[in-house]
Amino acid sequence: MFETLGSLTASPWIYALVALSIVLDVFLPVLPSGVLVITAAAAAAAAGAAGPVPVPVPEQVPDILLLLVIATTASVLGDMAAFRLGRRGGARLDRAIARSRRLTRAHERLGTALARGGGALVVIARFAPAGRSVVSLGAGKTQRKVAEFLPWSVLAGMAWAGYSVALGYFGTQWLGTQWLGTALSVVALFTAGALAAFLVRRPPPAAATAA
Repeated sequence: MFETLGSLTASPWIYALVALSIVLDVFLPVLPSGVLVITAAAAAAAAGAAGPVPVPVPEQVPDILLLLVIATTASVLGDMAAFRLGRRGGARLDRAIARSRRLTRAHERLGTALARGGGALVVIARFAPAGRSVVSLGAGKTQRKVAEFLPWSVLAGMAWAGYSVALGYFGTQWLGTQWLGTALSVVALFTAGALAAFLVRRPPPAAATAA
């Protein structure tokens, strides 16, 4: 898998693939957008990585700053698309949410957090599996204002993109091997996702005290 993705990083189309994957994974969380970002960053780092055995790298490697900007921008665009869908979802989306106790709780908690200016939940949920979908759709469904949601979406996109790019780039720089740096970085990304999922599902302090 990593070899296949690695070959894609030698093409300028990697930027379009990364952007498309990030935009769409708000609706299809199974898309490997984080893996793509990490692999592209690792390819950029491999050109300057110092290892015991020199490893040939493609002449064309992704630009780290451009990768960071594209990943952040695509994340925000995807969030806003889901946000708009949540606002206009109608009765069908209402029924889908009502059938899921988890979605209902997440949407209620999100509305309260945004109303109090505590949009840090948006940033945390960006790292959780499907958390971005729940948060973006929920913000739209609860009729939050764009001015309340957008700044937190931008911050979430920057945090997620920065973390993913840093994992791939510095992991490969430190380990000196692209495949190992990529593999361990992906593990670190999923670990952060598991922690974020735990924090999102945990009831707010007031609810925990009342219980």
